[in-house]
Amino acid sequence: MMTLLIIAVVFVLAGLVKGVSGMGLPTVAIALLSLFIPPAQSAMLMVAPTLATNLAQCWGPHTALLVRKLGWLWCCLAFATILSPLPDIADEGSNALVFLGVVLMAYSAWGLTKPSLPSQRNPHPVIGAVIGGITGMVTAATGVFALPMVPYIQMLGLTKEQYIQGLGISFMVATIALATRLGAEIWLTPSMSLPVISIAVGAAFIGMWSGARVRDRLNPIQFQKALYAVLGSLGLIMLLRAI
Repeated sequence: MMTLLIIAVVFVLAGLVKGVSGMGLPTVAIALLSLFIPPAQSAMLMVAPTLATNLAQCWGPHTALLVRKLGWLWCCLAFATILSPLPDIADEGSNALVFLGVVLMAYSAWGLTKPSLPSQRNPHPVIGAVIGGITGMVTAATGVFALPMVPYIQMLGLTKEQYIQGLGISFMVATIALATRLGAEIWLTPSMSLPVISIAVGAAFIGMWSGARVRDRLNPIQFQKALYAVLGSLGLIMLLRAI
């Protein structure tokens, strides 16, 4: 019962972040869950809520344009996640907590500093392919697919609607690829039972609904700074635990 309560609270909080900012559910979920359960189970638990909450975000009128700009990134993201030669998050011999802590701290540093990024309105396909490949290997090792993909997409000069749809499709590709990489052995563990998954999905939607209700009352810049600071702190905690 305590584990179920932790899962419910984590996904309410992760859904709240997504409801306020439009993104961040998988990153927040895996960062918090990994403090209580193995990273591999954390990654699999966030698959169903991420797919469910991103489904509507994938649909829109900009699919053709996004395929032209991000098609190579998506292909290489999927292949690198599934076929990465590096130890993945489910490998008992891997340093998953170390890698996850480093990635969270890097993501936090990027979010807090918001460095100026060069415009890439018409990027060369090779650049997108390289970014997708790197993101895929990071996804396989940590379950986090924000870096370097999110900063790269922000460089493309997309409109708000295009950006939201692009993130939705990108996260969907990464989530499906990670689930494929981890395979049936992880899916069939007791922690992945239907009631547990249902609680995670339901809690995520409750959090999203709550986030949407309070979004207009919050300062988005201050909220994001607080979020990145929390992620950085969680990353540091993981590093200290792994040492």
